[in-house]
Amino acid sequence: MELARRWPPQQEWASGWLDRIGALYHRNGRRLELREDSEGFEQRDRDLREAVAAMATQAEKELAEPSLHPARRKVLASLGEHWTGLTVFVEHPEVPMDNNTAERAERGPVVGRKNYYGSGAVWAGRLAAMLFSLFGTLQRWQVNPRAWLTWYRTACAEAGGKPPADLDAYLPWNRSAQQQETLKKPKPSSASPAAAGPGDTS
Repeated sequence: MELARRWPPQQEWASGWLDRIGALYHRNGRRLELREDSEGFEQRDRDLREAVAAMATQAEKELAEPSLHPARRKVLASLGEHWTGLTVFVEHPEVPMDNNTAERAERGPVVGRKNYYGSGAVWAGRLAAMLFSLFGTLQRWQVNPRAWLTWYRTACAEAGGKPPADLDAYLPWNRSAQQQETLKKPKPSSASPAAAGPGDTS
């Protein structure tokens, strides 16, 4: 896409490669639809592998052209250099084709970093990193951060300003379905999860 913007005469060539990449996304998506169907998955897996092999062959063929435009050569050389990493998804369907999910997950901290103008101290930076990790975990488990923090900090206060003895009891995956439902609410209800006792995961 960058090549197409910087070199308008090369847009058609760039579009052709973008179409090939888009076709891989389509084939991989169709393959993943049948992960539970071994026979169907096998067929679509072959289709994907053939498309990936064809792309590699096309890149090698173009790179062998003496009159290849320098901008094209740079793109194809980069493709070859990173080929192993770019095609991990072929052998490992559980690996996404791109890192868009990871990039989106980082958006909050990155935008915050600009708005907060830094932490101002090493300990503050470490605290921010810890909290980002904590909030990310709570979000993944659909736990309301305010409800969880209120619950946990109340337990700390009841322990004389120290962390509760049994920290495992406060991990989202150790709570019962009813306690998890309570922690999803915007505010802790009167029947907070702690009412059942930190060690009670029934």
